[in-house]
Amino acid sequence: MVRRVLDASGTAGVQTEVSYTAEPEHVLVNSLKPRQERSFERDESSKSLLTEDDIRGLVEGDRLRVSPGTKFTPLAADLIRERGIELVTKEPRTAKILVRSVALGADHGGFEYKEKIKEHLSGLGLAIRDFGTNSKEAVDYPDHAGAVAEAVSRGRAEVGIIVDGAGIGSAMTANKFPGVRAAACYSPALAANSREHNGANVLTLGSGQNTLEQVLSIVDTFLSTELSEERHKRRVAKIADIDRQYRR
Repeated sequence: MVRRVLDASGTAGVQTEVSYTAEPEHVLVNSLKPRQERSFERDESSKSLLTEDDIRGLVEGDRLRVSPGTKFTPLAADLIRERGIELVTKEPRTAKILVRSVALGADHGGFEYKEKIKEHLSGLGLAIRDFGTNSKEAVDYPDHAGAVAEAVSRGRAEVGIIVDGAGIGSAMTANKFPGVRAAACYSPALAANSREHNGANVLTLGSGQNTLEQVLSIVDTFLSTELSEERHKRRVAKIADIDRQYRR
């Protein structure tokens, strides 16, 4: 029966010719391709502190991408050293500044940071109105926070930046002025959220909460982010409605 079928198909007795002259083709396994193209095996650049859980699964010679200034727990640092894991530092993006004028102020606790921020903003070519203080001699934060907030409220500056010890008292003060939406931010993520979602126009910072490097990163994020989506604009408009209602 099988023979009849093979005879009918014309393949009986025919041997398939196989050429062995060609070189075997080298096929790149898909699962290995990303490893060759990427400069790291794992990306943890969104975190400021890495623990042993973040290192778990990495093997000897792997590359781990981190942000500048990332800190490690002692056990995480030991694992990185023992496994010879290479740290690849993420290049920070150059911020596109979206404002042209800034009102700047601080109390005695924020004076030194204010001076550094002023230098930084001057380097960006922004117009700065400095409302003090001008030394580390003790002053009352509402005086300087109020001056900055008034400048923003009256349209004399597009945004304001205030530094005190925690950034909270200055935010409370600034939010008493019509049209001011002050936000105390301790990270670039909060600064971006305050602008994108809440239309914040005054940034308050705590000199005791962040390093200078972190503060400058927060400032850059705040100045390079804007309120753009309609759903967020609608909600910010409701904040303005409430503000007008209770100021009568």
